[in-house]
Amino acid sequence: MKINIFADTICGWCFIGHTNLNNAIKKFPDTKFEISHTPFQLNPEMPAEGISRDKYLQIKFGGKDYATPMYENMKLKAKEAGLILNLDKIKKTPNTVLSHLLIILSEKFNSQDQVKEKIYQSYFIDGLDIGDINILTNIAKQNNISEKVFRDFINEESIKKVNSKITLAKEQGISGVPFFEIGKEFISGAQSILQLESVIKSNLSRI
Repeated sequence: MKINIFADTICGWCFIGHTNLNNAIKKFPDTKFEISHTPFQLNPEMPAEGISRDKYLQIKFGGKDYATPMYENMKLKAKEAGLILNLDKIKKTPNTVLSHLLIILSEKFNSQDQVKEKIYQSYFIDGLDIGDINILTNIAKQNNISEKVFRDFINEESIKKVNSKITLAKEQGISGVPFFEIGKEFISGAQSILQLESVIKSNLSRI
């Protein structure tokens, strides 16, 4: 079964959705899943070097106090998924193009899920700057992708490919992530394990 996930690496709901999907597919040990990642950017105008977390919260929400209710809800949903988000550790909101490039590259090494997981953990749990090439290089090396291979992959052609996929998502009317294509069904938002299981079962019944 093919599953395509539109997600951004600084999207906490995407981390929750990623975790719930992985737990849902464990319920189907006899089914072969082909899972692909399509990049999305919540902040396409973000400078390459990123901006401070405080400045981002001011621009996006009008300040930290206005963002707090949404983030508290996110942390609650994350806890239900078995995740403890350390949002106060985040000091910078990065541009996510490089992290998307690493995820796309990792598909060739059959380690896309592990790399994506580590990028989410690095940002939401460890508070690291996932726009920093050195942080991403470490993640690459931990997943048997050499520094040279990763840095060589960061070129104009690859960046254009990422940007074209982001444009494609918006042309398809996708304005928020996570967004799942599961078989022939489309699901928006960080759905629960049970909801994702139900959609997978529904699609399996048609095969």
